[in-house]
Amino acid sequence: MTSPKTPSQPVNAEPLRAEPPPPEPANVPQPSAEREGLEKSVDQPAVPTPAARRYWIKLFLPPVLLLVIGALLIFKVGVAQRMGWISSGAPGGTVAVAPPGGNVRYICPMMCTPPQDEPGRCAVCGMELVPATTGDEVGDGRSIVVDAAARRIANISTVAVQAAPQTRMIRAIGQLRANEGALATISSYVDGRIERLYADYTGVVVRQGDQLALVYSPELYSAQVELVQTKRSLTGEPSGTLARVRESQERLYDGSRRKLIELGMTESQVAQLEEAGKANSRLHLVSPISGTVIERLAVEGQYVKAGEPIYRIVDLANVWLMLDLFPEDVAAVRYGQRVEAELQSLPGQRFLGRVAFIDPFVNSKTRAVGVRVVLPNEAGRLRIGDYARANVEVQLTRSGEAAPDVYDPELAGKWISPRHPQVIEDQSGACRVCGVPLVPASQFGFAEEPVEPSSVLVIPRNAVLMAGENSVVYVEVAPGRFEIRPVVLGPSIGDRIVIVRGVHQGEQVAVSGNFLIDSQMQLAGNPSLIDPTRLQTKPLKSGTPDGPLELERDELERISGEAGTELERLYEAYFAVSATLADDQTVPRDQSQPLYELANRLAASDGLSPPARSRIASIAEHGQQLHSLTVEEARLRFKPISKSILQSAATVRGEGAEASFIHFYCPMVPGGEGDWMQPSAPLANPYWGSKMLRCGIAAGELSPTGAAKDERPVPLGEPSAQEPPCCAAKPTEAAEAAAIHQEPAAEIKRRETGKNHP
Repeated sequence: MTSPKTPSQPVNAEPLRAEPPPPEPANVPQPSAEREGLEKSVDQPAVPTPAARRYWIKLFLPPVLLLVIGALLIFKVGVAQRMGWISSGAPGGTVAVAPPGGNVRYICPMMCTPPQDEPGRCAVCGMELVPATTGDEVGDGRSIVVDAAARRIANISTVAVQAAPQTRMIRAIGQLRANEGALATISSYVDGRIERLYADYTGVVVRQGDQLALVYSPELYSAQVELVQTKRSLTGEPSGTLARVRESQERLYDGSRRKLIELGMTESQVAQLEEAGKANSRLHLVSPISGTVIERLAVEGQYVKAGEPIYRIVDLANVWLMLDLFPEDVAAVRYGQRVEAELQSLPGQRFLGRVAFIDPFVNSKTRAVGVRVVLPNEAGRLRIGDYARANVEVQLTRSGEAAPDVYDPELAGKWISPRHPQVIEDQSGACRVCGVPLVPASQFGFAEEPVEPSSVLVIPRNAVLMAGENSVVYVEVAPGRFEIRPVVLGPSIGDRIVIVRGVHQGEQVAVSGNFLIDSQMQLAGNPSLIDPTRLQTKPLKSGTPDGPLELERDELERISGEAGTELERLYEAYFAVSATLADDQTVPRDQSQPLYELANRLAASDGLSPPARSRIASIAEHGQQLHSLTVEEARLRFKPISKSILQSAATVRGEGAEASFIHFYCPMVPGGEGDWMQPSAPLANPYWGSKMLRCGIAAGELSPTGAAKDERPVPLGEPSAQEPPCCAAKPTEAAEAAAIHQEPAAEIKRRETGKNHP
């Protein structure tokens, strides 16, 4: 029986080896067709079956379709929002809007664009604009309104600006040093040998005239023998000796005596030598001052030469306290000023001294200025090298600077040494230390009579927000309304700080929650700590902070006597300054000085009420050194001066005053507050000068009888109050309006007076 034939194969080809299929279950018979298919698959590549394709389609198709549909939905929603067909908002589908009639500005949550007056979407990021404020309050561009509920949540609290006499305490740390003026060196006057040292250790306390050492010197012995012989020759001469010979002997005697003095002998030692008539080769060195031996430079048996030091002695009756102060602190310290010191080794005990020297140079490394204080040390409790804390009390003026004159009971009407402040006498004479003539203490700014201290404005330090050169506070000008105020700061006094300019006494400033107020100011596009000079231009509306200043219409107070006369002179001095600024000229000294001096005297006058004195004090504050400023700087100072002048003229006048004043206002003044006062027409704008000389409106008339005349006719030469050509224009159109409607100041004067003006 023959075996079945196999398919033919190439000669050199190796037989194919198919791997055996996976084992099948024993109880399931494998069909012959499947076995044949497996054998054929060894020679042909695998082809996906329709069942496998259906499997993969079912696996991937649903997620892909879901992703595509989601992307299409997101794209359509974005397009619809961009086109304005739909908008995001509350779950109910409404957009956040302000109550009807509310003054609302809309801002971008990302602060991409400035606040807008209409709702919509941000042109930069596409986010929907949200209302910045709600309510019925009128925004003025410099303040925001906080309702009671928000105020409680933000924990906003205020305090009043206080005006009271204040002293500034300058604190410093220093070290005690020996008084250089009380140092003495004991040297040998002649060549010789030290046979005995009586002060044989450092620290010995000696008194003036005490013997310190015994020195043997042949040179000194020869000089003593010469004096003894000359003395004998002079006294042993007969009475008939020629006058010329006797005069020669006296000269020899005087020369021998001076020689011994120069060799170190004292007057008493020379007198003893003359009395004894016997020379001594040993010399006792005596102490020239009382003090403490701080250095011993020789030992017994040592040979020394003339001029070689043996001891160093210092008098510790007065010691020096060396302080380092900042230059701005040194500016408030004067010679002879009292200093209170507390030593590290004696806590709780106070030692009083006086400033003896102020270094004229600033240390280039430490940027500090050395100040020397003399402290009495009669009891010897102060030790050289000890550290001390010093306090210097400085009286402040209204501007936050040190008072020019201070009252010290110990120096009132006394005479003081210009080199040693501890030397104080009742009468003129010479200093007992250095012999310099004494000078009156008043030369150093010490008053002979008690001086009434000036009141300064102070607020808590946490009420001030500071960033770089900007310092602002938030003043509650009305219940719930907080206005930003740039301020000029003075020195700090503990937890309070002096305000030189920016607020007035009695105003309420925010001391907590002010950062939240500042954040809301930024969101509203108002000036804030970052940019306090930014102001928004609003339509002119009387009675708002952007319109003319609202003046009190209480009963007018008539001031009699010298105070009333000086008050009217103050108004005249103000008018002169206003006219000068309207002419684009710097304020001369003969105009600024009377304004300042009159205001300064009236601020201290008892004939005015406290509110009136406070307003006039503001005039003195801003009118100081007005002549040293440029025209633009003087115009900035002129704003607060005009505000205080208007408020004063509306409430106080002199008893004999008969003239009425006119209140003018220009809304085109940068930063607002464009109020000023004139005695008569025509209008002359001191803030713009020749650029817009006639820009402004007449806001009212201030009568000397106190009658209100707000609706007065506009004088000839002024623009109409209903439609002023420059004031009705927008800020961006102000320059064009001024160029079209305004004339140069010289041309206006020529037309009005008929004369040529330069």
